[in-house]
Amino acid sequence: MEMPFHPSMPEPDVENCEKWRELNGRPARANPSRKRRGPARKRAFALFIKSRQVSKIGNTSPQELGGRNVHWECCGKQFEEVEDIHKHVANEHMPEVLQQTEAIFKVLPQNNIKLTRKHDSSDNNVALPQHNGTKEVFDISKWLPDTSHINLDELTCAAGEVLLYYSYCDIEEPQVICTWQKTLCRQLHFTGKVRISKEGINGTVGGCKTATELYIQTMLSHPLFQAMSTEDFKRSAGGSHCFQDLRVGVFKEVVPMGVDPETVSYKDAGIHLTPEEFHRKVEALSNNAQIRKDTILLDCRNFYESKIGNFQHCVAPNIRKFSYFPDYVDTNLECFKDKQVLMYCTGGIRCERGSAYLRSKDVCKEVYQLKGGIHKYLEQFPSGFYRGKLFVFDNRYAISANDDVIAECGYCGVPWDEYRLCSTSYCCQLVLSCIHCREKGLLACCVVCQEKGNSTSEIQSGRPGKEECECTQKRVRIPVMLPH
Repeated sequence: MEMPFHPSMPEPDVENCEKWRELNGRPARANPSRKRRGPARKRAFALFIKSRQVSKIGNTSPQELGGRNVHWECCGKQFEEVEDIHKHVANEHMPEVLQQTEAIFKVLPQNNIKLTRKHDSSDNNVALPQHNGTKEVFDISKWLPDTSHINLDELTCAAGEVLLYYSYCDIEEPQVICTWQKTLCRQLHFTGKVRISKEGINGTVGGCKTATELYIQTMLSHPLFQAMSTEDFKRSAGGSHCFQDLRVGVFKEVVPMGVDPETVSYKDAGIHLTPEEFHRKVEALSNNAQIRKDTILLDCRNFYESKIGNFQHCVAPNIRKFSYFPDYVDTNLECFKDKQVLMYCTGGIRCERGSAYLRSKDVCKEVYQLKGGIHKYLEQFPSGFYRGKLFVFDNRYAISANDDVIAECGYCGVPWDEYRLCSTSYCCQLVLSCIHCREKGLLACCVVCQEKGNSTSEIQSGRPGKEECECTQKRVRIPVMLPH
């Protein structure tokens, strides 16, 4: 049944949305049709409300919107009445509703699909394009697990795990998958990040083990992700406390390399090696000088990741983010000529696009990549050729499989690999400062940040200043590879 609008709340319309676009510097649409967009807008609004719904006692069916056994959570607030969540969404989240409206609306004119009560009796029905060019209506609730038999405590406990996964696949309507993922993650009380694009999905989420098991089962049962297996989900100790919040969105790239997926596709990736196969190749490289001369063991991660853990004999590009990787390859292309390249990253996703980009240059003898990344390698070879910690993009910063410490304190030089954020409000750099140096107040990434952090001007202003970090100023954006 359609989600009713509260009588005292004006129905959000395209005209209001156009005013929002004008105020925010967005281009206006040509001749917007309020009448034609009305059903799609109502659907988008209802789906957004649905994504914020939480069962109080775990025995509510997906269709029971507004019942006594549910409430809604949004922006750190809890809403007990449907009228209140409606008002909140209308006041705070119309840009997101508008985006979903357009995703639904654009399939209507081509196929004469009308989102009326007669045609569409469920708030969870979404039109999803099929590969044969037709449109089929799916009920999102069919993609959600039944949690009616699970106690709420089993979904909200402190101890749990973090899942890291990705799947490259063609997604015709990423906004639909985005709505489904938001609803699913909120139902399971997850925090974390999920990126969706037309080339696939990339996620790292945290929650209770009961919830993560349900999530994996639900993912594997979805028609778009049936090529995945349980092995594609990397697990580590953690939970919902490992992330600040839940962020699910649609992006151009499933991992931000800065190259159009239509130009360099994941379908052209390098040869995948299992952890066992990769281990044997690294072992041969370590024991044979000639193989080492003809091979580049390439770390595709950022400098702060490889700094605290890496494979022996690797080449670790001193880049700040993955979007610099293509320029790094171009700058050092001659070094890759006629080489066998062994690539690795945290979970494997960056290597998919990174290896495809390197192969597109047609200079390497062969390009291989570690399937499942360092994460899967450490599960089988905790004392193998990878030494140090594995950096992760959440509040833990790193997980470890061995006791090696390969990094050092940035101030005194003692072995140290525990990151903390720079103490100044305007800087996002990670700092390696040991306990003794922290006690001395050495908490910043560089002298510039340390001085600015101690200045009264920043404290008095109460707001972050422009980043003028010595670290970023001195760092070469695209470093040159040393002779191999």
